[in-house]
Amino acid sequence: MATILRQPKAVWATAGACVVAFMGIGLVDPILPSIATGLDATPSQVSLLFTSYFLITAVAMLVTGFVSSRIGGRRTLLCGLALVVVFAGLAGTSDSVGELVGFRAGWGLGNALFVSTALAVIVGAAAGGSAAAILLYESALGLGMACGPLLGAVLGDLSWRYPFFGTATLMAVGFLCITAFLREQPRPARRTSLLDPIRALGHGGLASAAASAFFYNYTFFTVLAFTPFVLNMTPYRSGAVFFAWGVLLALFSVVIAPRLQERFGSLPVLGGSLVLLAADVLVLGYGDHTTAVVCTIVSGALIGVNNTVYTELALGVSDAPRPVASAGYNFVRWFAAAAAPYCAPKIEEWTDLHVPFVVAAVTALVGALIVVVRRRALTREAAEPETRHAVEDSVSVFAG
Repeated sequence: MATILRQPKAVWATAGACVVAFMGIGLVDPILPSIATGLDATPSQVSLLFTSYFLITAVAMLVTGFVSSRIGGRRTLLCGLALVVVFAGLAGTSDSVGELVGFRAGWGLGNALFVSTALAVIVGAAAGGSAAAILLYESALGLGMACGPLLGAVLGDLSWRYPFFGTATLMAVGFLCITAFLREQPRPARRTSLLDPIRALGHGGLASAAASAFFYNYTFFTVLAFTPFVLNMTPYRSGAVFFAWGVLLALFSVVIAPRLQERFGSLPVLGGSLVLLAADVLVLGYGDHTTAVVCTIVSGALIGVNNTVYTELALGVSDAPRPVASAGYNFVRWFAAAAAPYCAPKIEEWTDLHVPFVVAAVTALVGALIVVVRRRALTREAAEPETRHAVEDSVSVFAG
């Protein structure tokens, strides 16, 4: 722990900006109902805040390696931060849900450029080896995912616009810190092309991991983006629920998942966790209000396990370089993160409140079925232990 804490200012500046970047994912959760009221929008319209954000993120997975291998990590970080500052600030000025959705898309591009590059920068600048850098990055992920809903609740209780202005301000501070403390690092010997991540998906194991993660992510983001409307709580109460959710996600991702894998193996843990997640969201959809709150919090633990195992599989199953494999894998799975926030409210409008959670339970089971059917393609382990500890790149793409 002492080694982790003794880091150069450049590392702390980048890690601090990472916390804020990850906070941006769950920031809008507690204020979704407030935004709907303030802009006279329906739940499905407001949920487009997630759809636009993650649709751009998915496409940006093909771009980030291309950009960073040409202009360098420091400049890529600064470009990403600048985009977040501009578009988060503009989001707070929105007068219609259409404007807000558009600005959120620009925010997603900036966040993708920043987060996908930050891990490599931290590892390159950190003292004490890559293990200390990875743990520091994971801690930033967990802290950001847990604190995002809290910040959204505290500021959103005053006005739904304030969380956007708050994020822009914090990211501007991060921009100044990185400008002051981080020096440019050596560029990769080989430039990444736009098609490298697509080519990597030609590997059966990586394609299987990405396909299973696609269905899992639909379930994940049904919980994240649709549940706030079901809970129908004040920003403070909703923020507290998703803070607890984020704490469990971080704890199970960093501490519990590796222990379960060591004891039972990656595929049994992933399959079992997906089945439990399906049961959890089904009970969430049909239970009373207290049950829904409990199931929402518990889902954080299962999502934390899944995030870690999926990424280790994706990054260890093929011969592609980890950044390229990560980009291809995330290119596929983030499309589900874009689809779920829009589809779940629409399904509720066409049917009733329970059916979106039935669909989410089914998609989790489909993810588990792919793991079972394609288990031979998914059983190859990475060559070296440090590569297997690849939560480093997992997290390279926001919460897995």
